[in-house]
Amino acid sequence: MQYREKFNPMCFLASLGAGGLSVSFFMYLMFLVPHHGSPMATFNHIFPELIKWEPLSAVIIVSQIFIIIFAFLHIQLLIWNTKQFLTYKKTDAYKQLISSNSEITLMTIPLTYTMMINVFFVLGAVFIPNLWSIVEYLFPFALIGFIVTGFFSLKILFNYFSRLLINGNFDFTKNNNLSQMISIFALAMVSVGFAAPGAMSHNLTINAIGIFGALFFGSFAILLLIIKITMGFKNMFEQGISVEASPSLWIIIPILTLLGIMMVRVSFGLMHNFDSAMSKSSLFTLTSVILSVQILFGILGYKVMKMNRYFETYIEDEKTRSSVSFALICPGVAFMVFGMFFINFGLTYNGVLVKNTIPYFIMMLPFIYIQYKTVVYFFKLKSKFNI
Repeated sequence: MQYREKFNPMCFLASLGAGGLSVSFFMYLMFLVPHHGSPMATFNHIFPELIKWEPLSAVIIVSQIFIIIFAFLHIQLLIWNTKQFLTYKKTDAYKQLISSNSEITLMTIPLTYTMMINVFFVLGAVFIPNLWSIVEYLFPFALIGFIVTGFFSLKILFNYFSRLLINGNFDFTKNNNLSQMISIFALAMVSVGFAAPGAMSHNLTINAIGIFGALFFGSFAILLLIIKITMGFKNMFEQGISVEASPSLWIIIPILTLLGIMMVRVSFGLMHNFDSAMSKSSLFTLTSVILSVQILFGILGYKVMKMNRYFETYIEDEKTRSSVSFALICPGVAFMVFGMFFINFGLTYNGVLVKNTIPYFIMMLPFIYIQYKTVVYFFKLKSKFNI
């Protein structure tokens, strides 16, 4: 494919969004399909429910179709972006990038590749029979994958911070947004990846490595979160937010989703293999706090983008394009995913809701609606960028 002159690393967000949407449709299978004796729904649980031809069968079929569609788009867009980036690295634009604030946008690359590991994990679980019987042999390879993406995340970050600490040339006039928090997003993605084998493996060594990796990258993410959100809001209060980077107000939503799921997984991992008693009420309080902050930032970001006419300018107007627009997809995905965690681990797990009852499905409706709007915006942006 021909190199696009306006390419920049933020274009990887298109692939990231597609991967996130694929995983989001797995949430229906994860929480609606019974999977006793397994921490997640697999082919062996899904197929028997599928052939019953009950209402759940329709949900399974639709979910599987969208899992495949968005997984395909994720891989297609990842290949496209990787080819574009390899050409981009030879340009003067790249040299300018790595000497400016925007160097941090390189974090979208390990972020998206970490998502790829999660997408393949979901595809394997849903479509490969008896995969769970050999999953313990797969966890070490998953850990290796997360170690690789974690290594490149740290390499980019340390290069970035070392340059700034030596030269002191951070441009605060261009920091009137929260785009710098893309680095935290990447660290949180690696963290939640490590937490999967940390929670699900029955091998204590694999379990311990996973939990340590999750806490290592999660701790780094939280430390940077405190620093960068403070700096970002200070500059926004002084200068007003950059209109093009307005969606960055929502980046806290996927970060909180990833860190929240990481904490849930670590809690289960400690309970299963470290004999650590876990209070069910702690899951209610944890998911409630995270969902509350997500709602607050969701409302704030939406109000700001409505007031500065972001949607009319960068979404509806065919002439105005910005790769940052794809940053709208991840918050929608993340809100839906964590909404399912809140309903099932926060409410159902504590007996507040009874699974598969009318109130249970009513609680799901707002999150399903957000997922629907996210899918619509994804295809609107994809067609607008012609990728």
